[in-house]
Amino acid sequence: MEEWAVVQRHIAEEITLLCDQHHREKTGGLLPKQQVEAANKSPYNLRADTSKPYNLHFSGNKACVEIGSNSFTCEDQGYGTAMAPISVDGTPLIGLILADGHFLLNIVIFDEYNCPVLQIKNNQLFYSTSPWDIQLVGTTLTIREAHRKILIEIDFQPPNKVIIKKGRFLRNGVEILVRPQNILITNTLTYLSGNHAHNCTGGLVIGYHEHPIGGFIALNGVPRYLGDKSEALKFEAECKIDNEYYAASNACENIQPAAQEKSIISD
Repeated sequence: MEEWAVVQRHIAEEITLLCDQHHREKTGGLLPKQQVEAANKSPYNLRADTSKPYNLHFSGNKACVEIGSNSFTCEDQGYGTAMAPISVDGTPLIGLILADGHFLLNIVIFDEYNCPVLQIKNNQLFYSTSPWDIQLVGTTLTIREAHRKILIEIDFQPPNKVIIKKGRFLRNGVEILVRPQNILITNTLTYLSGNHAHNCTGGLVIGYHEHPIGGFIALNGVPRYLGDKSEALKFEAECKIDNEYYAASNACENIQPAAQEKSIISD
């Protein structure tokens, strides 16, 4: 590692990227070059196989999580108010807790082998350091699989809103795909769009739960590890076409009464 001020060149092997805090400390003379060199030779992330926690700043007595045009909201009803918008086999893949003005977000993303790739535990973000492409740019967190497909894309909107724009939630052979306008459960050909749940303990609840929770939809006896999802994707495309048709029909119906009312007034 060489100092830019000394060598006046950019060579990858000589560059070490620092976080904001350590960059300020290094520039201000509080962080010795020797410590940076030592950390560069043995990075914490590679030794620990996970990142250091990153704090997300959420608060308030109300919370909103949007998942593929489906919204899940709740209000603090006392200590321990909790909601699990998506839960599979007793594991909340997305969960939130409201207590004393605090909004605590919890998310876990598993790979196909049930190994956690990303976790948010009570607003602290942790992620695996291998072999995923993980980016946090502004308020948007994006995780891509090895072949560059997006595993999840989350937009954090402090103080109390989270939007999951895209995602692939996996757990025990269940696959839940999140698109900007819908959720698709490939195992059961279940298509969800435009739903809203408020102050429910659960939202989308799949599989056996030792401690049952209520939700706007509960699915039991779900087939697992299907592999081929071509039929599910075909079904999803048909649902999207139907939704577009109904939206267009409703728009026409909304216009017609207005036109009739105008003709009556003009007469």
